Amino acid sequence: MTDLTTETLNAMMPFGAHLGLVVVRADPDAVVATLQWDERLTTAGGALHGGALMGLADSVGGALAFLNLPDGAGTSTISSSTVFLRGVRQGTLTATGRLVHKGRTTIVVETGLEQDGRPVSRTTQTQVVLLPQG
Repeated sequence: MTDLTTETLNAMMPFGAHLGLVVVRADPDAVVATLQWDERLTTAGGALHGGALMGLADSVGGALAFLNLPDGAGTSTISSSTVFLRGVRQGTLTATGRLVHKGRTTIVVETGLEQDGRPVSRTTQTQVVLLPQG
């Protein structure tokens, strides 16, 4: 599948709809999505919760891994590491996932979150390739 819209991604992964994820670009080379600051996703002091940031990064990374799977295969995150660089208390985040490695059994993706061109976090994740059984 290369026609990954906001609607198709959120139908496959309802958590994306809960976050308010909007797909800007989705192809096997990169997935770009945005997330608007929302008080429901904040922690103390009105900053977006780290879980919301990681959820956005994981969703974008998973979508990119999905677009690089062989026919009939699935994927699941098996490792994820995030470095938080600054808090977000308003506005729109942009998440850009880029392919680092595409192997037979794993796919590695790096997703950067930015606001107004300034880095917010960096997430590196490994996705397992789940081949169909049978």
